[in-house]
Amino acid sequence: MIYVIRIIKEQEQYKGETDWLTTYHHFSFAEYYDPNNINFGPLRVFNDDTIKPGTGFDFHKHQDMEIVTYVIDGVLEHKDNLGNHGIIQPREIQRMSAGTGVFHSEFNHSNEKPLRLLQMWIFSDTRGLQPSWEQKIYSKDDRRNKLLSVIVPKNSNQKDKLAISQDATFYISNIETGTELSHVLEKSRIAYLFVIDGKLDLNGKTLYTRDAAQIENEEILKVRAQRDTELIVIDLPIQYRKNSILVEQK
Repeated sequence: MIYVIRIIKEQEQYKGETDWLTTYHHFSFAEYYDPNNINFGPLRVFNDDTIKPGTGFDFHKHQDMEIVTYVIDGVLEHKDNLGNHGIIQPREIQRMSAGTGVFHSEFNHSNEKPLRLLQMWIFSDTRGLQPSWEQKIYSKDDRRNKLLSVIVPKNSNQKDKLAISQDATFYISNIETGTELSHVLEKSRIAYLFVIDGKLDLNGKTLYTRDAAQIENEEILKVRAQRDTELIVIDLPIQYRKNSILVEQK
């Protein structure tokens, strides 16, 4: 078995800039297209966006996709055609099942401070679901020196978590300098790790702020913070259902 951890440095990611948005696309998205970089398992989009005050994304449509948004700094305002209206604070996480189709907008709620957020799209395992939306906030203590699961598969029966229609689990963590955490990857699982801020050692490889890692064929992930670090880990299946069709990570 070949053990693979592929590091994607910040400078290797596509960076787009407009008069109101600075964005890093980890996979093909919008004007950025690379046929060899479309997805990682069911993870289709990973965007790291910084939005200037008083600006944002106007109403647009999504369908048959599980969309996860994590606010890092600033305040996000969400509206959709289902009547949902939410203000998402730093370290708050939101999930939206687009299902049969939903129009929504996302704006920087502040007219003074920039907003930084992560938006991640996961292929839904079922086509034509009823659209839904919810959000939940976690304190720094909730995730201090541990991998805290915040998004889980809907069939996991974890009623206190946000759930999506895919066999994927999202973890967030704030790790203090010198602390080591481990995560077991079950057979036929892959993982995507992103350093929101900080510096860490991942199975002997060093990652810095905005670096990402695609992890395959590893039985255990060992993460050691070389300075205070915030990160997100997404545990994904190699074989998964995309809109009811069984596919496999290549």
